[in-house]
Amino acid sequence: MIAVVKTVQEIYGQPDTWRVCLRELHRLNLEGLVGDRQPSEFQWVFVGCGTSYYLAQAAAASFTLLTGKLARALPASEILLYPELSLPSPESAFPVLISRSGHTSEVLVVANILREKGLEFMALTCDGNELATSTRCVLQLPVREESTVMTGSFTSMLLAMQFVAARLAGNEEFLTELDQLPALVESLLTKYGPQLEKFAQRHFVDVAVLGQGALYPIASEVALKVMESSSSYAQYFHTLEFRHGPKSIIDDRALVIGLISDACAERELKVLREMKELGASTIAIINRATPEARKAADLLVELSSSQLPLTLLITYVVWGQLFGSYVGIAKGLNPDEPTNLTRVVTF
Repeated sequence: MIAVVKTVQEIYGQPDTWRVCLRELHRLNLEGLVGDRQPSEFQWVFVGCGTSYYLAQAAAASFTLLTGKLARALPASEILLYPELSLPSPESAFPVLISRSGHTSEVLVVANILREKGLEFMALTCDGNELATSTRCVLQLPVREESTVMTGSFTSMLLAMQFVAARLAGNEEFLTELDQLPALVESLLTKYGPQLEKFAQRHFVDVAVLGQGALYPIASEVALKVMESSSSYAQYFHTLEFRHGPKSIIDDRALVIGLISDACAERELKVLREMKELGASTIAIINRATPEARKAADLLVELSSSQLPLTLLITYVVWGQLFGSYVGIAKGLNPDEPTNLTRVVTF
């Protein structure tokens, strides 16, 4: 077995990473960062590539739910290639450009486009680099990640955007609950990490990850982590949409991972139960396990939290990160060196 050092270690180290970021966020000069770009006056548009695009989707969902004002997410390539379609009224938008490295080519080109139009935008990054020098509005997190695939950087930047949204909305309860996430996940990793490692020893031909609402971009990111870390083919779908055609892939070589929400657990678990009855192996990640959840899942990850559901978004993705790495190890691969991938994508 390959001894993975960085990727798995960094996944397990996320609670400490979040603690460091939260300390910085509590000292954040929000007025200096945002200025007059309030969600009540400007539509926040989150922009990224790959994992950062799924982060953008989750951030937009969080902003919409927390502030009551519609936010959007776009892949950087859409603004680059189809600016009139993606930003038809750029003067009323406040873009947030997201890049772990601050060196992603498409994001930097979008930054140039916005500057040429005289539009103000925010940069969200970990490493800084060119993106951090492209605007006065910079939120740079103290996350130093050596792995190729994004793990702690994804969860920390999403945590930061939820923190900003809650501050703008004046939601102190939400901010307090974000502070509780490191201790929650730390205890869960001890319990479920070994179970995921064992489950990853099974062989799956098809992997489907299901989620609805704010959990849909998290499902997208979980599927991507399985693909990146294990060179396995994984797809992502809205949970109830999986019944409308995609379930044709289900047999005894398929795995279905369900990210189950508190609000719609009954309907979402029916889908997972159906896939299990059709022969698939199943994993359910759920906050509160019900008898139906236990029937629907071969492996159940129960968060067991009394927190507001939206604060738990980053706690759902950790298990996909771990599972993808463990599948890669089981296949004799090294998730620290994913096939065909580099840490930064440039032209």
